[in-house]
Amino acid sequence: MDKWRKSSYSGPDDGNECVEIATSPTHISIRDSKAPTKPHLTFPAKTFTAFLQALKAHSRP
Repeated sequence: MDKWRKSSYSGPDDGNECVEIATSPTHISIRDSKAPTKPHLTFPAKTFTAFLQALKAHSRP
């Protein structure tokens, strides 16, 4: 797994309202940036990509 990085959609200023992601060739993990020591969610990369595509499709006017 790569190291954690903040989402490009972080909130204004210091980005207190965001998630962090870590990627590998096969999985994507997400966690709350305010609670980095708590459990995180990990998904197969293909599943996470399909989830993001569905979100984008439903957010279009």
